[in-house]
Order: sequence, then C-alpha cells, then structure tokens
Amino acid sequence: MAEGTRLNKYMAQAGLCSRREADRYIEAGQVYIDGKRAEIGQLVYPGAKVTIGAKELRDTKEKVVLAWYKPVGVTCTEKDPHAKRKITDVFRYPIRVTYAGRLDKDSEGLLIMTNDGDLINDMMRGANGHEKEYVVKVDKELTEAFRASMQQGIYLPELERTTRPCKVMLEGKYTFRIVLTQGLNRQIRRMCEALGYQVKSLKRVRVVNVELGNLKPGEHRELTATEKRVLYQTCRGK
Repeated sequence: MAEGTRLNKYMAQAGLCSRREADRYIEAGQVYIDGKRAEIGQLVYPGAKVTIGAKELRDTKEKVVLAWYKPVGVTCTEKDPHAKRKITDVFRYPIRVTYAGRLDKDSEGLLIMTNDGDLINDMMRGANGHEKEYVVKVDKELTEAFRASMQQGIYLPELERTTRPCKVMLEGKYTFRIVLTQGLNRQIRRMCEALGYQVKSLKRVRVVNVELGNLKPGEHRELTATEKRVLYQTCRGK
C-alpha cells in the first residue's frame, strides 16, 4: 500500500499554511478528505481529494501537467508590468504551475502548464525537436508554391536563421496546417511575411502527443495517465 502523508504536512506542502495552522483548520471541522470530515493526525494517500471550504488542495510534490487553451490577447509572462493581460491574470489552479513553451499575445491555443521544472527544460530545449502543430489563416489565397517554400525552410534575415524543414498541409483557400520542430520568435508569422502573406489567426492544436481537443478559450484539463506517460517518455528521449 502507498505511504500516506499526515494531513497537516500535506496542507503545508500545498502552500496553504503552517502545520500548526493546519491543525486549527482540522479541529474547526473545515477540512474534508474524500467528502468526509478530517481528523487530527489523519493520513492522506495518493489520489485522495482534500478540500477546505470550496478549495481543493494539491501536494506540490505531485507533478501536475495540464493542457490549457490560452486565449488571444494573453501574454506569456508572469511579471511584465506593461502586459495588459498576463497568464497570472487569467489562469487559476490550486497550486503554482507555469508554462512550458510560449505563444505570442496574438496567438491562441494549447499551452502545457506544469510544476515540473525538469519537464519544462526538456520541452523547451530546441535541439530535442519536439513537434508542435498549428492551424493558420492568412490574408491571401494559398498556393502550392507557398506550401513548398514553407516546408523546405525559409531564411529569416532579422533572426539570421533558416527555419528547419517542416510539414505543411493546405486545408482551404486561406488556411493551412503546419508542424514545427523548433520555436523561433514569432516563427510562423515571420515565415509567412517572408512570402508576402499576413497571418490573420494562429492556433496551436498539438504539442508532442497532447492535443487541444474540445477545450474552449480559457479552459484547462489534466492530462490523462497515458498522455502524461508518453509526453515524459518522448521529451526525455526514452
């Protein structure tokens, strides 16, 4: 049987309060485990739901990985005083998580949010070549020449870099799908501009094996056990 954690220690690790203060909450009957009133000294086992009032607590030692739909207009930053809407203004979760990879303010779609610093480092290491998939709408009719140029790689003079070869699929007159294995600053927008196109909308729909699915702007979900396992295996090269 998995080892349990004393409730007051669990509450402290969740960042709510000290162990002494936790005992006061427990004695006052404000803490519940799996819907039942908790007692001093009770153990919390993996998978248990601990609540105080309407708030569910999570042990910060647990590696949490979430899929979140970042809305348009939200800047991937936590502290920039010049950003009108930061991630910390719109994303709420019982424990502190942060983003693994970025989306620019004018783009939307899938962000992986986690409290696992090692996973963030693995995902943001460009040399690892993890796939990220986007659906993009532009201002002019697309051509086969556009698709071929995007796919073979484009030199971006402002970055002094040529983009890696990638997969591009035309999906309509103005819409295409692109799968990148690198993350240069505003890469897709710069690539389109180099070919005389302007991006009208840009949505990330997949990161490695995790898909945006039916999430709506601002919504999040926890990864399934299978998604989490495959993500870790892929990002760590196992």
